Amino acid sequence: MNRPPEAFIHVQENELVSFTTACFEKVGLSSHHAALISRLLVNSDMRGVRSHGVRAASGYTRTFAEGNCNTRPDVKIISESPTSVVVDGDGTLGYWPMVEATNGAIRKARENGMGMGLVRHIGHYGSAGHYTRMCMEAGCIGFSVQGYRNMGNARGQDPKPQIGYIGNPPLCFGIPSGEEPPVVQDVATRILADYQQSPEFDDLLTRIPAAFFKSIGYGAVATILGGALAGAALPEADEVQERWPAANHGGMVLAIHIETVIPEEDFREEVDRFVKDVRESYEPMPGYDEALLPGAIEEQRMALHRKQGIRFGEIEQDTVREMSTRLDVPLPWNG
Repeated sequence: MNRPPEAFIHVQENELVSFTTACFEKVGLSSHHAALISRLLVNSDMRGVRSHGVRAASGYTRTFAEGNCNTRPDVKIISESPTSVVVDGDGTLGYWPMVEATNGAIRKARENGMGMGLVRHIGHYGSAGHYTRMCMEAGCIGFSVQGYRNMGNARGQDPKPQIGYIGNPPLCFGIPSGEEPPVVQDVATRILADYQQSPEFDDLLTRIPAAFFKSIGYGAVATILGGALAGAALPEADEVQERWPAANHGGMVLAIHIETVIPEEDFREEVDRFVKDVRESYEPMPGYDEALLPGAIEEQRMALHRKQGIRFGEIEQDTVREMSTRLDVPLPWNG
């Protein structure tokens, strides 16, 4: 889980965006591309989603510097229908192509009630919540998944891997509200985290098998919608991945325009009613003070970090210092 750091310094939002943008520019990205990725990474830190924040930029900048992703991609819409757009990411990370696909999906949703954006030939696209939140801001419900090429092919591994631990692609539903926090289910599909794949957790496979069957299914659906539907099996995919080895992903985003089917104000009022009733009439999870639905904690942390600065833990500080030294970019804080 993305728990708040116990020891931290405060880093200002704008300083962190500027630092991260400069780092991406140093490895060859255009100013627009660098600023877009940096903004989304800092958004994750603002929400307290530390795993998908600026600390990911160290690996990303190395990926670009080593030629595993395209620094100067020709990101473009290659086909569209009345309800869909397909974007070619040209071997770059998934952030910019997915933003383009999401804008296209929103445009189609406003015209026809629903719109879908698909992206092929990309690397990691970060938190799926980036794209569903864009949908929410446009008066839509959003859904997004990312898939991986060749996921599920474990031939040659001995012993065979346990299917209960298969894959862990991102998935997010984003549902807008009115005065209450939105409902944003921004998760990876596996019931356990990556670091929990070890013998000490194996007994859970027999103790709570239903939970693992659910996560197996979620992972399969995400992989197929974000991979196969996005073109993972197309003939040119092999060629793209050979040139850009990290571009072995695809992405999908779906936007549902609320006003097309129900007055948006009425919808938001009912979401508010639901969120409020849960908070006021249910006992919190053990160790927590409030009964909150997914998305509420992120809203609280966003407000806190906007007011006080981002709580930057030791892992984040070490990552930023490494990038500062490697790329010769001044730290976004004093000291």
